Amino acid sequence: MRSYLIDKFLDAIVQRWPQELRGKTIYIQQDNAPSHVPVNDKEFRAAVARTGLDIQLINQPANSPDLNVLDLGFFNSLQSLTYDRISRNLDELIANVENEFEKYDPDTLNRVFLTLQGCLVEVMKDGGGNRYKIPHIDKDRLEALGMLPKSLGCDMQLIEDVLASLQN
Repeated sequence: MRSYLIDKFLDAIVQRWPQELRGKTIYIQQDNAPSHVPVNDKEFRAAVARTGLDIQLINQPANSPDLNVLDLGFFNSLQSLTYDRISRNLDELIANVENEFEKYDPDTLNRVFLTLQGCLVEVMKDGGGNRYKIPHIDKDRLEALGMLPKSLGCDMQLIEDVLASLQN
């Protein structure tokens, strides 16, 4: 996992990250699987330092399936695209997944992250709980109108309430 993150993933980020966002922190979220890289891994941190970007590994919160944007959104979407290709062996499967990853439409990924952001807002409204419905913002209509946002806003009062709750 470390090798993949360093040799492939970091390089892909460096190549594709917009210049105007170079000063912003990039968070790579992993689930809590034991095979994943520790958030303070020395080899990963050294590789990140060579990129000149601020890249942080974080683990998803425990027991939060709606917040697992990788498994429930991106990987499922990538997997469905890969199923359309025939793989006769492991090497072909890897090549097919890499091919689909390279061709993956960033607008599709934006839709996945908009759903995640909506869920995060709902978690905050529920005081950190999971008694909410996944919000729908009519992405198809907004996209057709050329109005699909890159990110969702959050009410400042909600942020203040959450911060106050965290301090108690």
